[in-house]
Amino acid sequence: SGAMGLNRIIDRKIDRENPRTKNREIPMGLIKLPEAVLFTIVSFGLFILAAYMLNPLCLKLSPMAIIVLFVYSYTKRFTWATHFVLGLSLSAAPIGAWIAIKGSFDPEIIPMGIAVIFWLAGFDTLYALQDIEFDKSYGIYSIPQKFGIKNALILARLFHLVTFILLITNGILFKLGIFYWIGMIIVAGLFIYEHSLVKEHDLSRLDIAFFNMNGYISITVFIFTLMDYLHMFIKNLLIQEIYYLI
Repeated sequence: SGAMGLNRIIDRKIDRENPRTKNREIPMGLIKLPEAVLFTIVSFGLFILAAYMLNPLCLKLSPMAIIVLFVYSYTKRFTWATHFVLGLSLSAAPIGAWIAIKGSFDPEIIPMGIAVIFWLAGFDTLYALQDIEFDKSYGIYSIPQKFGIKNALILARLFHLVTFILLITNGILFKLGIFYWIGMIIVAGLFIYEHSLVKEHDLSRLDIAFFNMNGYISITVFIFTLMDYLHMFIKNLLIQEIYYLI
C-alpha cells in the first residue's frame, strides 16, 4: 500500500497526461493529495512497526526497502533500467521473508531474489510497450522507448529465461523434490504462453500476459514449492514413526 501510494504521489503529474493513467484516483481528484500522503505515511509506519516486531535485522533493513521504492519512482525520468529497480524493490519479498524467519541474511536466498528481479523486469518491459509513444513524447525512460518494440520483446524473453534458470538453481540449492520440478515444467509452459500472447504488431492481449499469466506463474511456484515441503515433511514423519515402531 505504501509503495503504490508513494508511486501515485510522485507520478501524479505524469499520470494526468498519460491516456492510460489519467483516470487514476489522484489525477481525477477522487483522492486528494494530502489524503494520499497520509495514507502512505501510515502504511510505511505500519511496515516499520511490523519489521520491529519480527527481529532486529528486519527493523534495520526496513528503511532501505522504503528508499529503494522512493528511488524507483524517479528512475523512469533518467534511465531505461527502471524496470530492474522496480524488480529490486520486489526482490525484498523473498529475501525479507527469509530474514523474518531466520533472523539473518544468508547467501542461499540470493538466487531467488535475483530471479524476482529478472521476472519483474521481464513483465514490466512487456507492460511498458503500451506506453511507448507517450514515453517518447514526454521523455519517460523504458526499455521499449530506448530499444523499440521488437528488441524489447527479445529482452523480455531473455529476462524470463534468466528467471527460469535461477528458479532451477533455487531448486538445486534447496534440494527440492519431484513436486517442485513438476511446478517448474508448468512454469516453463506458462512463460512460453505468456510471450506468445504479445506480438510486435499486436498488443491486444498484453493485459492477459501481464496480469493473468504472471499471477498464474507466482501461484504455481508457491503451490508446488509448498506441496514439495509438505511431501518431505510427511515422508520424514512416516520414516520416524516406522523407526520408533521397529
